[in-house]
Amino acid sequence: MDISQVAKQSGVAASRLRYYEEKGLIRAIGRDGLKRVFSPGILERLALIALGQSAGFSLEEIAGMLGTEGVPEIDKARLVEKADELDGRIKRLCAMRDGLRHAAQCSAPSYLECPKFQRLMQHAAKADKKQRQSGAARQNKPPR
Repeated sequence: MDISQVAKQSGVAASRLRYYEEKGLIRAIGRDGLKRVFSPGILERLALIALGQSAGFSLEEIAGMLGTEGVPEIDKARLVEKADELDGRIKRLCAMRDGLRHAAQCSAPSYLECPKFQRLMQHAAKADKKQRQSGAARQNKPPR
């Protein structure tokens, strides 16, 4: 399949396909004139990339898991770690949702006088600080 066919069938823009190729996530098997040509397995590989991104993996992490010979080399421990991260995010989002619903119906004279809203703000501030620290740590972490 040429790049335009891959783009049409996958819904991934040709520019993104070229970017993925530059990053080592996909590889053309040749050229048809000026157009890149990909094997039919490219659609499955693009689906794996989309799944990895949906789960929150970086493109570098995904590239490491996809392997170089077309056979995924998925680190199961890393999958469990990412699932645990998602569980934490879900828990935080549920708490935020519940807090916002409470704030919308709270009878306190001011949101700032509502103990539950106060806890929500403190929780959000702690989560933000933790996320910033985690992001800084990830930037200094050597690639896997």
